[in-house]
Amino acid sequence: MDSKVNFVAFIIPAFFLFLVLEYFLARKQGKGNLFTYKNSVANISIGIAERLLNLLITGSFYSLYYYIYEHFAMFKISNAWPTWILLLLATDLIWYWYHRLGHEINVMWGAHIVHHHSEEFNYTVSARITTLQAVIRNSFWCILPFIGFHPAMVIAILVVHGTYSFFTHTQLILKLGWIENILVTPSHHRVHHASNEKYLNKNYGDIFIFWDKLFGTFQKEEEEPAYGLTHPLKSRSFLWQHFHYYFELAEACRRSGSILKSLQIIFGRPEDLDQSIRHDLEVTLLPEKKSFRSTLRFKVYLNTQLLAAILGLFFFTLYYFQLNNIEIAFVVTLILITLINCGALLEQQEWIYFLEIARLFVACAYISYMAESFGLFGISIIAVLIIATMTSFERMYFRFVYDSQ
Repeated sequence: MDSKVNFVAFIIPAFFLFLVLEYFLARKQGKGNLFTYKNSVANISIGIAERLLNLLITGSFYSLYYYIYEHFAMFKISNAWPTWILLLLATDLIWYWYHRLGHEINVMWGAHIVHHHSEEFNYTVSARITTLQAVIRNSFWCILPFIGFHPAMVIAILVVHGTYSFFTHTQLILKLGWIENILVTPSHHRVHHASNEKYLNKNYGDIFIFWDKLFGTFQKEEEEPAYGLTHPLKSRSFLWQHFHYYFELAEACRRSGSILKSLQIIFGRPEDLDQSIRHDLEVTLLPEKKSFRSTLRFKVYLNTQLLAAILGLFFFTLYYFQLNNIEIAFVVTLILITLINCGALLEQQEWIYFLEIARLFVACAYISYMAESFGLFGISIIAVLIIATMTSFERMYFRFVYDSQ
């Protein structure tokens, strides 16, 4: 098990290596506009959170696959090489329907919509996956051991399947000739992420494009794609990006005044939802943004936090099975607070000061726990409370972060 975790951990630096390569290649080709700072930070933050929380659920699903296989498998399929081809096809077919339903049913779209927020299209977008989406996706994979594919084979194929989809999120690779007839290419997936009317709800396949041709959802890339949602989100807040659609569904259900109509909304199609609700909620729930100068100091501060979260995720993944539950809770909380802080910084929100206090509290508690010193914990908490109640510290903090007076 430890060797598997080590392998997963080293996927993280590999992801960032390809991201950096794509960025510099885009710059070399005069396409530096394919990346913007704020969008990239938002994308990476969501990806870190998904990888972090996915560690907590993946082991449970792997155990579930084994349980289903041992108790409910319809067949016991051998691991001969033709079986691997059959498994890959079955995996991609299940993905197609999971993905398509994720666009056609509101309660599932709420988990998947985060992947489509970005108005850019590059490798960072592949990271925009929520933990809830991962839970739904893993639930669909339960069909494979139920059919009779051994869980070890399923797990291996899912690694290949997930790796392939990363490379389809780019604008640097153009059309690929005859390959376009078989595999999902970056050209096909650009169509899927586009908000152009002719491109909506097209190209759901992950590896093979013939599922879309078979089920009538194929569209080749013709006009230049415009990326993002048809009604763009007006916030890069980490929390709002994750939960806004469920707030919209809740508000739509409240306005419906009927349990039956509420169920029709929850299991209805996204295009039938009242599109004015998002605007109303943004006006009501999102704090007003204040103008500020995005200084070099601000970016260094934000980049430092993001880098700390990335390194934290790497080492957390590497040593996950050597940590106890208390240590896991501390690390997860600290990284999540940091990611929420990054989103709040992008939105120039003043409540980040209290978030900083919370992070400082968790950090002090963790250090005290590791040092097994209750006295150190008491002293550090008193210091944190003093900092939290002194307005001079707060003013100094905002001068540092937002360059405000």
